[in-house]
Amino acid sequence: MAIFISLLLSAIFLALSAIHVYWVLGGKWGLAAAVPTNAGGQPLFRPGPVATLAVAGGLLLMGLTVLVRGGLIQFDWLPDRVGEWSVWAIAAIFLLRAVGDFRYVGFFKKERGALFARMDKRYFSPLCLAIGCLAVLLQFLT
Repeated sequence: MAIFISLLLSAIFLALSAIHVYWVLGGKWGLAAAVPTNAGGQPLFRPGPVATLAVAGGLLLMGLTVLVRGGLIQFDWLPDRVGEWSVWAIAAIFLLRAVGDFRYVGFFKKERGALFARMDKRYFSPLCLAIGCLAVLLQFLT
């Protein structure tokens, strides 16, 4: 079961990373719904290519991390504690993201009319919750 969860999480992280690279390369699909907006429809921030590429790299690293934790890849020089704590960090990041900031992102946001808010309610927050729960489950299975 740990191998399946590890592969599933890795595939999710790879797909999310690829979407971010697509945006860096000029892709537009999904971009309008990717950043939280205020009530007036103005983006709360405008990530540049370097920041977007950094997120893509971080997601790719998370995918590698869950493969290591699931035992599918081994780095003999890497202490087991690093993989363990890294997956706990991944779980915390995504569970906190699912809860949100109580204003613009997460299940408990107040802003609900914008495109991002609707996509967040349907897709982004549930995906973050699933990733967080799967990371916790991976920890208990390894």
